[in-house]
Amino acid sequence: MSVASEYLQLSRESADELVRRHAPLVRRIAYHLMGRLPASVDVGDLIQAGMIGLLEAARHFALDRGASFETYAGIRIRGAMLDELRRTDWTPRSVHRKTREVAEVIRQIETETGAEADDAEVMRRLGISAEEYHQVLADAACVRLLSLTASDDGEESTVLDVVDESSLGPSENIERDGMREALAEAISGLPEREQMVMSLYYEQELNLKEIGAVLGVSESRVCQIHGQAVLRLRARLTGWRS
Repeated sequence: MSVASEYLQLSRESADELVRRHAPLVRRIAYHLMGRLPASVDVGDLIQAGMIGLLEAARHFALDRGASFETYAGIRIRGAMLDELRRTDWTPRSVHRKTREVAEVIRQIETETGAEADDAEVMRRLGISAEEYHQVLADAACVRLLSLTASDDGEESTVLDVVDESSLGPSENIERDGMREALAEAISGLPEREQMVMSLYYEQELNLKEIGAVLGVSESRVCQIHGQAVLRLRARLTGWRS
């Protein structure tokens, strides 16, 4: 066997072992995402997409990346699942429209008052009931799983999504760094409870039930708080969406 053939054989074995060892990570990420998705989304489809992401991660991982394989694979797995969600486009345009309307009213109120938009004032200006408003918040939590910067036609671009940064060019890296700084600043300005929900979900990767236990509220209330946070962030990041 030539040196090249032996290297390829070892690489294949290493990749196979990485996939076998980290397959449970795919299921964990899939069920974590399912916590805020409609029942119509099939977790099996997410797992299948995630396995493809894991395979790609195993094939392209290099030890000199400066990160563990689990960290790198998690990025590729989530990216593959989000791509699958975008491809199936399960979100009705009416949901995009309503979340845009609420975010715009929040932006107007906060611009006028210099303070956090009050739910009652948002509902008054929109002429909707508390029940309708809470449904928009729940929908927003699902829609903004994909992005905080959806354009007006409902197409999605990436903000919360994490990509393989080695594939970005210099100008894209600069733009992404600027967006991250703007997003971090916007998050730091959220009400304390909304900051906590964002941190527990995105950083600590707790599910809605676990976050509810931490805060002493129901899962549905956690979903509403998360929806409030992402709509407030969308309103405050208007400049990045234009």
